[in-house]
Amino acid sequence: MLKVMKEGKIKCSCEKCQLKTLFFTNVTVDELFDICEIKEERIYAKGEVITQEGTAINEFLYLKEGLVKLSKTTITGKDQIISFSKPFDFVSLLSVFSSERYKYSVTAVEDSVVCILDLGVVKKHARGNAMFTMDLMTRVSEATDKIVLDNLEIKRKYLKGRVAHVLLYFADYIYNKDEFELPISRREIAEYIGMTTENVIRTLSEFRKDKIIKIFGKDILIVDKKRLEGISEFG
Repeated sequence: MLKVMKEGKIKCSCEKCQLKTLFFTNVTVDELFDICEIKEERIYAKGEVITQEGTAINEFLYLKEGLVKLSKTTITGKDQIISFSKPFDFVSLLSVFSSERYKYSVTAVEDSVVCILDLGVVKKHARGNAMFTMDLMTRVSEATDKIVLDNLEIKRKYLKGRVAHVLLYFADYIYNKDEFELPISRREIAEYIGMTTENVIRTLSEFRKDKIIKIFGKDILIVDKKRLEGISEFG
């Protein structure tokens, strides 16, 4: 249940929140209350920056609704997309215990709701509760493993395999269906797979001509999934 605080912030009750079962299974009721007492939600529109690379880390964030991208600016000034995060991923986790400033930016790819926890309170309980700390470290390891393995998987493929991988990623991991609205632009696909925008556009056009997919504006329908999976694996 949402509660409005005097300052106008939106406060949430943690007792029935999925955050408790996902993350705080090893904290006491008193610790949970302490952590969630000043928890709030913020709404971000598609395209809005949630955290900016280089800014100070003052909060602990997790994604409650929507979809976000993690990106980093290269030495040439271009954006390189690192990963995408869906609900209940801890979007601030990779930098929050290793740095005072964000090493990457987090931007809403869809309209998103982010839950904000007081970082000092989270760290206080991490210092005093070993099982809680283990939960944190598990989450850090899972997030890091996912990013590393996804990037290695992409890099071993050629152009068509990389584009196929992205389409299957959104179909199977994000939306769990073969027809969906592609939430990112062709340019963002290129930033994610390390190719040019022109190559991405040409490859999608070839997939359409070969009747592997259908494209209706931003909507994608995977028609021949086995063939797309074969391209992703061997292309």
